[in-house]
Amino acid sequence: MLTPKDFASVRLEYHAKPLLEEQAGDDPFALFSIWLGEAIAVGIHEPNAMTLATVDERGRPSARIVLMKGFDERGLTFFTSYLGRKANELASNARAAVVFFWEPMHRQVRIEGTVDRTTREESEEYFHSRPRESQLAAWSAEQSAAIASRDELERSYKDYQRRFAGGPVSTPPTWGGFRMTPSAFEFWQGRPNRLHDRLQFVRSPAGWNRARLAP
Repeated sequence: MLTPKDFASVRLEYHAKPLLEEQAGDDPFALFSIWLGEAIAVGIHEPNAMTLATVDERGRPSARIVLMKGFDERGLTFFTSYLGRKANELASNARAAVVFFWEPMHRQVRIEGTVDRTTREESEEYFHSRPRESQLAAWSAEQSAAIASRDELERSYKDYQRRFAGGPVSTPPTWGGFRMTPSAFEFWQGRPNRLHDRLQFVRSPAGWNRARLAP
């Protein structure tokens, strides 16, 4: 059994620069692009890794790490099997949330919004940019389905190696992209004494409304 005392030695003290309104601006897309660029510049491993939270038709939540593969004025994009749990949950409830955590910079970004499938053309373009081994893996098993053993998975992978030997790997019809259209952003900057900076942006018909939240 672990208690708070067990984590006393790993307590972090935050000494980052403040996040002030005049620095943040009025456009959360612009601020997110700046923060992501800074996370890339300092060498954070997989700065595009995000926790994606979804809920099923009964309101039960689930979360997992996925990699964002695109970000522009339309929103953020990730790719996956359309047969897996997250895809099934998004089909029943298109609202989702993501969290980016860049610990070395003492920063976190939360984004909420609605999720739709990308076009087939976008999915095809990204699929064919992946390493061939990853393309074959997309064919090898139905994501989230129970399988008998690791050996079964390895055999399936080898079967598809033989099937596509000597030619390109086609995109599985059950694989593709999703795009989240943000309705809210929250930027969190760790500060001394746990007096963290939190700026929230919420979309309205007139644009983005910005507010400072208590830590």
